[in-house]
Amino acid sequence: MSQLNVIGLERNNAEQLAERLNELLANYQIFYMNVRGFHWNVKGRDFFELHVKFEETYNDLLLKIDEIAERILTLGQRPLHAYSTYIKSSTIQETKDIHDGQACVREVLESYKTTIRLQREILDLANQSDDEGTSALMSDYIKEQEKTAWMLNAYLA
Repeated sequence: MSQLNVIGLERNNAEQLAERLNELLANYQIFYMNVRGFHWNVKGRDFFELHVKFEETYNDLLLKIDEIAERILTLGQRPLHAYSTYIKSSTIQETKDIHDGQACVREVLESYKTTIRLQREILDLANQSDDEGTSALMSDYIKEQEKTAWMLNAYLA
């Protein structure tokens, strides 16, 4: 039996990558639901601006959720798919009853810090495993989210 999976990666490496990607997937799912809640419940002077920004953010997160799950499948593994599992596996916590715009933005920024850190760890592991597909995905996410984090930080200043 071959030690390589269908895309030519060592099975062991692919399993480790998928495990970390599932951790990332869980974080994205909780992040997504938090931002949906911010979109629905934000109040205050910046309502119109933030309502639109949160919608833009959760739509982007939803696309990334699908890409991460499909990458896990490409690695020959199964993506997590139950919210109870996401809650247990996520570093990002559920956010409830926040409607102040500044507080919502702070939560979004903290969530980006978490995803960027995880993505850097996955990028390192992917590079060690010669997994260009996962490396490229993580690199793209990091570049985009670093800019978003900078902008959110500037908004809060």
